[in-house]
Amino acid sequence: MLGLALAPAAAAEGRVVLVWVPRGTTVAQLADAGLSPGVMSAGLGQVPAEQTYLDVGQGNRVFDSLYARPLPQLHGDRARWWREVVERAGSAPAEIVPGLLDSTLKAAGASRAFEVRRAALDRLPPAASYDLLIAIARPTGRSDEPLPIGIAGAGFDGNLTSDSTRTDGYVLSTDVAPTILERLGVQVPAAMSGQPIRSEGSVDPAAIEARVARMDVISPRRGPVIGLTIAIWMAALALVALLSRGRLARQAVRVIGLAIVFLPLVLLLGAALEPGQGAEQLLVLLLCPLLAALTLLPFRGYRALAVASALTVAAYAIDVIVGSPLTSLSLLGPNPGLGVRFYGIGNELEALLAVLVVAGGGAALTGFGPELPPRACAWAFVGIGLTAAFVFAAGRFGADVGAAIVFPVGAVVAAVVIGGRGRRTALVAVLAAPLVVLALLALIDLISGANAHLTRSVLDAGGLGSLAEVAQRRLQLSAHSFGRPVLLALLPLVAAAAVLAYVRRDRLRAWLDGVPAMRAGLLGALAATVIGTLANDSGALLLEIGAAYLLVFICFSWAESGAKSGNSDQQTKRHTSVTQI
Repeated sequence: MLGLALAPAAAAEGRVVLVWVPRGTTVAQLADAGLSPGVMSAGLGQVPAEQTYLDVGQGNRVFDSLYARPLPQLHGDRARWWREVVERAGSAPAEIVPGLLDSTLKAAGASRAFEVRRAALDRLPPAASYDLLIAIARPTGRSDEPLPIGIAGAGFDGNLTSDSTRTDGYVLSTDVAPTILERLGVQVPAAMSGQPIRSEGSVDPAAIEARVARMDVISPRRGPVIGLTIAIWMAALALVALLSRGRLARQAVRVIGLAIVFLPLVLLLGAALEPGQGAEQLLVLLLCPLLAALTLLPFRGYRALAVASALTVAAYAIDVIVGSPLTSLSLLGPNPGLGVRFYGIGNELEALLAVLVVAGGGAALTGFGPELPPRACAWAFVGIGLTAAFVFAAGRFGADVGAAIVFPVGAVVAAVVIGGRGRRTALVAVLAAPLVVLALLALIDLISGANAHLTRSVLDAGGLGSLAEVAQRRLQLSAHSFGRPVLLALLPLVAAAAVLAYVRRDRLRAWLDGVPAMRAGLLGALAATVIGTLANDSGALLLEIGAAYLLVFICFSWAESGAKSGNSDQQTKRHTSVTQI
């Protein structure tokens, strides 16, 4: 079946059976049948059923957009269809080998130990006839819905998981082939990107179904909970400015700006509470401004911005360090619905955290360390950036390769700006920082056995040619991201904001006059956003989110420039009064 050849019966010992059970089979039914339950990501995004079968048989997969042409329809001449599939696989910027599981088993002389069949759930083969049984619900048309999967055999007595997902109950379609080969004692080819499936904890189908339900709402809930809420805040800001004739505009900007900084933190709380859409929207709408107002009571100026940034960054740092699932379940998590990432941070968080870390560091140095010399500020930026890179890029924690590039670049640019280094020194530092961090993180992954995305995609890439394929794949995906309708609609706004910022750069410089650390932090965050756009596979997304948070920090600086001007005017008036007396 699509690269999974049917094999004759063999002895039970060392025998693996893969059974495709009927569509509509549930996780609970698999558990009731005595299997360790879970769900399997059917593909990257929405894929046809044939692509799911192919991904299972080849142990590797890429987005459909990276192939030169769509998957051919399976009808008529099967041999011709298979040739077209193989030719199509050769066009992808990855080592995609259709039927790799079957060919690997044949090369090892183990074909007779593996069988594929279709059967109803009540007609599964008896336990005495296999060493390992894998049952997967057949995919339905073109879909991104996870497929119920169950495994029975020695060592399987809890919910399924794998190193690909590190998520209770979730595995990938590419994990099936390595699981079969490992059980049969056959070496897994380097072209397979999946990881062997295992079980952890106890059998709990209800927990799996609850997690699936939460993950299903992450993508559709982002618009109403995040987008609509920010629109309401913007309308309230405009109304306050209008009714007060501008007198309260700067204070309103501070509150709304801090509310947006607190937004990811409150979304993390939403992941813990798992409320309905209306309740989560109300939680975000009211709690973020409340946190902003409470922060402004004890902290003034840039101190408030620094505290809000630090609390948000720290919350996610602690969550990924302790291995909590909340980050992946928040509305700004790695969007597991696409089947790409299931743990650590995703591109959405990388984009905003880069600004909160680097520009937030500038706010902290401005508010809490205004007397620090430039050299000390430069080292502080470097320390903040490296710490964030370690937490959010290390395989044991955030597991985000982009963070190992983006955070160090932003921090070094900020350090160079405030330290006043020459252009040559600055260029060398900016180029060297991500390479050094990547090398250190790779070493940490190897020592700790993290088996993270960084290790598998870079260290195990298989030479310079494979590394080039990784880079090509990321660049192609980044280019494709600029054509997504939702992101494409916002790009003109980002372009307009960039042009306006350039035209009014003198005014922006005036707002940051006297706060060099804040200026350095903003320039570092800008560099991090630009590099993130180029280095990630969702370039448009990083550009838009990074630009939005940069705008928040710039508007906050505008509000603070007004307060500074007001204080200067008051001092001038006092000086004039004293002189007159």
